[in-house]
Amino acid sequence: MATDTSAAGHAADAAAAPGMPQLDFSNWGNQIFWLLVTLVVIYFVLSRIALPRIAAVLAERQGTITNDIAAAEQLKAKAAEAEEAYNLALANARTEAQRIVAETKAEIQADLDAATAQADAEIAAKTAESEKAIGEIRAGALESIREVATDTAQEIVTALGGKADADAVKAAVQARMKG
Repeated sequence: MATDTSAAGHAADAAAAPGMPQLDFSNWGNQIFWLLVTLVVIYFVLSRIALPRIAAVLAERQGTITNDIAAAEQLKAKAAEAEEAYNLALANARTEAQRIVAETKAEIQADLDAATAQADAEIAAKTAESEKAIGEIRAGALESIREVATDTAQEIVTALGGKADADAVKAAVQARMKG
């Protein structure tokens, strides 16, 4: 009997002692029920509210990236067209300059030597002006390409979620343009 009273005493001590309710088997049914209810609520909140919003943001981001890439391609095509127009203008200017030089020399040969010296000076001035204009067009085209490339690179980096450092982007564009 002494063993019965001591066992009953231990059972009374265990029932009276505070413990972790999660480990009490008598509460597991309720805990499992509320766990399932909570998981179902979280599932519906995520599937109906959070995930569609995230998907919309990702789709918008992809659209922005696609649009930026398309814009960059268009700007690249425009730059190529500008370069072709520049090369054509340069060739036409050189052809025109050579034609003018040839005509002027033919006319001057008929004139006096003094008129020949004066015509050569005028031709040299026109050639210098043409070369200066061509140099300005070239510098303007290269600067425009550099600005477009810098702006496009900064926009792409920003669209991809990074922070575009203006100095780093300019340095990268300079390095790329040098070859």
